[in-house]
Amino acid sequence: MPNQRRESAPCHRDALPFMFATGIENSAPTIEGGKLRRDQMAECGHYDHWKTDFARTAELGVRWLRYGVPLYRTWLGPDRYDWEFSDLAFAELRRLGIEPIVDLCHFCVPDWIGNFQNPDFPALFKEYAGAFARRYPWVRLYTPVNEIYIGARSSALYGWWNEQERSHAAYVRALHHLARASVLAMHEILRHRPDALFVQSESTEYFHAAVPGAVALSNARNERRFLSLDLNYGRPLAGALREYVLDNGMQEEDLRFFEEHALRHCCILGTDYYESNEHHVEENGEMGLPDGLLGYAAIAHEYWQRYGLPLMHTETNRDQGDGGDEASAWLRHQWMLVRSLMHCGVPMVGFTWYALADQVDWDIHLREQHGKVNPRGLVDLERRVRPVGHAYRELIAAWTGHV
Repeated sequence: MPNQRRESAPCHRDALPFMFATGIENSAPTIEGGKLRRDQMAECGHYDHWKTDFARTAELGVRWLRYGVPLYRTWLGPDRYDWEFSDLAFAELRRLGIEPIVDLCHFCVPDWIGNFQNPDFPALFKEYAGAFARRYPWVRLYTPVNEIYIGARSSALYGWWNEQERSHAAYVRALHHLARASVLAMHEILRHRPDALFVQSESTEYFHAAVPGAVALSNARNERRFLSLDLNYGRPLAGALREYVLDNGMQEEDLRFFEEHALRHCCILGTDYYESNEHHVEENGEMGLPDGLLGYAAIAHEYWQRYGLPLMHTETNRDQGDGGDEASAWLRHQWMLVRSLMHCGVPMVGFTWYALADQVDWDIHLREQHGKVNPRGLVDLERRVRPVGHAYRELIAAWTGHV
């Protein structure tokens, strides 16, 4: 069983029904040195079709929606907000009986904050989270900061987004600020909604050594993939992980903050998985797709063993293929793996096909603006239901009440 501290606070997770979810893609990082913002809610047409998007969600039988307001358009400055679009959207979700899992920060900050290197971001974000919770007191489920590992890696280690840094020091700084923002936001939200639950959506990854000379490097990367969650859940760092973050700018008092302020009792570990989550590592550090996959179940089980928290499969998709059957087959396979984890005693509380609509330029991680549509949604950008959308509706109808 997972080796974790006993929870001392009451748990509000037990009464949750199994959540079949989808999401509205709301990534909005900047590229080109901060000059161009890749707002997926704009590029995928959500601002124009938001009522249709919510109607399609309900028609497919989906009752939980990963959804976030456009942070950079809503949060205008300290104690300054524009809630106009958010008020309309959340009122409609409530009318339709769709429960949002609210994504407060998805790979971006407003221009006035700058980027994830800003040490003021965590405290400022805490105030934003509190303002949101006060405005929408009926909302219970939150993802305060989406995919901290991916946001920090893409912005500060790979040089793709936002600050576009390429150093371990910048990466650790971004991890620190994003994780601290997440923890502070959870505490603030709980002040206004004591029974709130937090779904820490994170990319579940694995690094395969291609040759014996790559074993040490792949092992290090397999350890570091856990850093964002270790910090968020207050898991004490030891050995090489502790040395790594301290060598790259974190302080002992920073680590104590996470250990002392963790809120595991109200958390669900969101596990995102795509084919691209597994990496073939060469001796020189270069990576590619492996010849075969361990698959979601094997990797998610590692995360459950480490943290001992209920899991939700919070993202997956696949291109439709020429006939549209490849995505439906991937859906059925991912659901089979979720069921296999449940059979092995892993507490699974939800499953998500992400996103509702097709996405744009995610095949190149939004690094350049090509306008290429990635046909991975339950509906296309004309909001016509794809074969995988029909397959998901049938799966939900068959399994609701039986998991």
